Amino acid sequence: MEFKFDKEKNKENIEKFKKTVQTYKDTKGALIPVLQGAQEIFGYLPVEILQLISVELNIPISEIYGVATFYSQFSFIPKGENIISVCLGTACYVKGGQEILEEFENQLGIKAGDTTEDMKFSITSTRCVGDCSMAPVVLVNDDVYPRLKKDKVKEIILKYGGVAK
Repeated sequence: MEFKFDKEKNKENIEKFKKTVQTYKDTKGALIPVLQGAQEIFGYLPVEILQLISVELNIPISEIYGVATFYSQFSFIPKGENIISVCLGTACYVKGGQEILEEFENQLGIKAGDTTEDMKFSITSTRCVGDCSMAPVVLVNDDVYPRLKKDKVKEIILKYGGVAK
C-alpha cells in the first residue's frame, strides 16, 4: 500500500520542521536529530521531507536513507492511530507470541511493520516488553494485554474500533 504525503495539508508542519533543520544546520552530526525531529512532527519520514533534509543539510539522499534504515526508531510508513506491539522475546515466543502476531496480521490484513489503509492500526513486533512472567504480552498503545490467547485478538481489534475478519 502506498501512502501519499500531502504537502498542502502539512504546510504548517513543514514550516515547523524547517525551523528544526535551521536549529541543527551548522551542528556536527545534525542528521540524526533532524531525522528525529521529522519523525516527531510527521509521525514518519516522508520521502519529500528526506529530500528537503538532503538539500538543507547538503547530504546525499543515499546517506540519509542509510542512516534512517540503520536505526529502528525511524519509519518510512505512517503509523496508525493504534499501535499493536507483539512481544516476540524468548518467553513470549515460546508461549505463543508468533501465533498471536500472525492472528493480528490475518485479522487486519497487514503484516508486521505495516499500517491499515484506514490508518487505524499498525502492527510491530518487539523483542521484549519487560514482563516475561506474563508472557505472551501484547501492547496496544499504552494498554498491556498479559497472557494473551489467540482467540482474544479479534476482541481487542474491535475494542479499538477496528474491523476484524
